[in-house]
Amino acid sequence: MSPNRLFDCIEVQLQKFPREDMFAAKEEGGIWHKYSTSAVKEIVDKLAAGLIHLGIGAKDGSNEHRDKIAIISGNRPEWMFLDFAIQKIGAVSVPIYPTLAVNELEFVLNDAEVKLVFVGDEELYHKVQHLRSKTPTVQAVYSFDKVQHSLYWKEILSKAEQHDYAVLAEAETKVKYEDLVTIIYTSGTTGTPKGVMLSHKNILSNVMSCEEVFNEFCTAGDRSLSFLPLNHIFERMVTYVYMFNGLSVYYAESLDTIGENLKEVQPAIFTTVPRLLEKVYERIMGRGQEQTGLVKKLFFWAVGVAEEFEINQNKGFIYRTKLAIANKLIFSKWREGLGGKVKAIVTGAAACQVRLLRIFTAGKINIMEGYGLTETSPVIAVNRYSEKNRMFGTVGPLISGVDVKIAEDGEICCKGDNIMMGYYKRPDLTAEVIDADGYFHTGDIGVFADKRFLKITDRKKEIFKTSGGKYVAPQPIENKMKESRFIEQMMVVGPERKFAGALIVPAFENLKEWATQNNIAFSSIHDLVRNPAVIEMYKHIVEEYNEQFNHVEQVKKFELCTDEWTVDGGELTPTLKLKRKVIMEKYKDAIERIYD
Repeated sequence: MSPNRLFDCIEVQLQKFPREDMFAAKEEGGIWHKYSTSAVKEIVDKLAAGLIHLGIGAKDGSNEHRDKIAIISGNRPEWMFLDFAIQKIGAVSVPIYPTLAVNELEFVLNDAEVKLVFVGDEELYHKVQHLRSKTPTVQAVYSFDKVQHSLYWKEILSKAEQHDYAVLAEAETKVKYEDLVTIIYTSGTTGTPKGVMLSHKNILSNVMSCEEVFNEFCTAGDRSLSFLPLNHIFERMVTYVYMFNGLSVYYAESLDTIGENLKEVQPAIFTTVPRLLEKVYERIMGRGQEQTGLVKKLFFWAVGVAEEFEINQNKGFIYRTKLAIANKLIFSKWREGLGGKVKAIVTGAAACQVRLLRIFTAGKINIMEGYGLTETSPVIAVNRYSEKNRMFGTVGPLISGVDVKIAEDGEICCKGDNIMMGYYKRPDLTAEVIDADGYFHTGDIGVFADKRFLKITDRKKEIFKTSGGKYVAPQPIENKMKESRFIEQMMVVGPERKFAGALIVPAFENLKEWATQNNIAFSSIHDLVRNPAVIEMYKHIVEEYNEQFNHVEQVKKFELCTDEWTVDGGELTPTLKLKRKVIMEKYKDAIERIYD
């Protein structure tokens, strides 16, 4: 069959490669519970018929009148059951990050006129209940966990009557390729959330283009581990790719258990964001520092060999021999830590440090860095599995069906079936980003390296001008300096100021270890970052990296921060990008000290 709706993946999998573990998750007792393809189809159909019984559906088929259902939950099989059930009846899913601030949650529920809300657990149930008096369209709240006073999602399964299944069969046939399937609200780094309207066509075109990428190394029967939020289109689109190609999806229990779950599941593939990859690397390096004697020397010798690695380059027999020894003695253990069967890791959402890409690739852990936005469903370009189609420091070649042009000011503009239908209820905002020729203006600045590898150089809105009229692009500076094991996070500042400065969040564990080794006494992090010896050490780090930038881009002064920036703290978006305006407001006193 030729699929033209996302939910067709269930039928495709049933016909081509039925799985005993289409989905799997740890449930009561810490045991992996597996859902076969046929079991998933049965649950989805019951749930869809149950929703019809509750009066939910496509209504007149218009974007405004289709019923909207919010999903606020961590990753789990129930998330996908509901997603497919909503699709089958022609309704619209509105996935929401569990960490979304209450005022933004209220806005989204009202803007989308959500009818039903499904939450993952008790905490989220109370978060939504707290807003019920302010969200008049919400008729009921269901929970995936059993929560006191909450309706339980499985109650819907038993509501369906024979008539509802007949209505479901008819509703499925009416769902078309061009129909709206989901509205994803992007909190972004500034402003009110915007509802990105995506159709089956938008996402499915991306799925089919990405199949070509995944089929280079993945085969039916492989396992994947899922932990990036399904609320984000990246993980969700990739999940559909897995479904259409017979891969099993195992859901990690939490971000804290990823290491343990990787060893249990032994996935062939998983997706991540650079921030999590950096944390994995930092933990590995921390364990290396704990070693002693010959083992420690071997560990850092191997890392040194890996740092010299170049993709698509023959560095000679001696280097290949050294790398083979490093792989056998050291990097084989890194691969075991990832489950031992990982073929590739796909990363996106932000730039990945080239140093990390180099080291992991040398250690036979292929990192495929890609690029896209919610508005592009999301993939525009991605580095491939084959080395000839990978280039460090770029986001790879374009995927098929996607056309990109670079505007005169360097902005990346994209056209294709993957471009969103528009922003929900905001034709004015849609007109600002999609031009008369149908090109979506991404807001990112980029170039093509070797005429085919897309390279992101900065975010258009983040480039600033100093008071001397010189332009500074902060991202390349931040990404380079974060290669230091002592810099956890960093934000370059300086719009309309005399020079570029920076707020730096130290890598606290590494800093404390350095302080202990150098006999620097401290009673708190606050004491530590104010210590003259520590400040001097960071001056040396910054000055060393400054040599790689021109005079205007060099960080002249900085402030060390005492707290890590987090989603909960409001400094990061759910995809772990810096909320620059929030950080500048929170640290305005520190910024004033830089320019005092």
